[in-house]
Amino acid sequence: MAKRLVRWLIAVGGILFLTATPSLAGPPFVSDDPEPTETGHFEIYSFVNGTNTRAGTSGETGVDFNYGAARDLQLTATMPAGYTDAASGGTRFGPSNVELAAKYRFLHQDGFGFEVAVFPRLFLPSGSGVTGDDHASLLLPIWVQKDFGKQWSAFGGGGCTLNEVRTASFCQAGVVANYQILPKLQIGGELFHATADSQGTPAATSVGVGWRYDVSDNYHLLGYVRRGLENASETGRYSWYASILFTF
Repeated sequence: MAKRLVRWLIAVGGILFLTATPSLAGPPFVSDDPEPTETGHFEIYSFVNGTNTRAGTSGETGVDFNYGAARDLQLTATMPAGYTDAASGGTRFGPSNVELAAKYRFLHQDGFGFEVAVFPRLFLPSGSGVTGDDHASLLLPIWVQKDFGKQWSAFGGGGCTLNEVRTASFCQAGVVANYQILPKLQIGGELFHATADSQGTPAATSVGVGWRYDVSDNYHLLGYVRRGLENASETGRYSWYASILFTF
């Protein structure tokens, strides 16, 4: 599994850097970027997302807080509520998995040629018995970014999720190419893959399109849609994400 994931990362990474010719990244995409929130500033996302499978539709809504705590260091806390709408009937709501994370950028483009950061993310047990996982898990990823002039940027990477007994649950990887199409409008395309997890969920591959519109210096609208390509009926026929971003 590990060798297959490495080969996949090398292949899609090569495609990305050959086809992509500064921009903001991370949300609305599944893949993240290595750029932390500016020191002393906040980025707050009010979001909703969802994924449809043959079992029904599920997703989350909540608030994602990001603070630039120091140079190259971002602290993150995500407070979500989850929902499920089963195909067999019945909708359920409840607290989902609170996320705590810290992004640290340790390499810069002006010195290394790429920006590189680690972004470990801890998922706390939901405790609701309705939505979210009832156990803790930890995502350990590394993210890389390269800007090409004033309009194009490319970022991606991935990592593995560990559950509370420290065994690998699954690994994920993704790549994104972004283009500043207008002064206030940015669009991008993403290729994302997750391996099968330890509880029987099959591997998943998807392709998505995301956009960001800057209403002002402090208010921004983000959206994203993606389509499942592998085992879509079980892992996601289609997914979406929408948020209002407040920056100050």
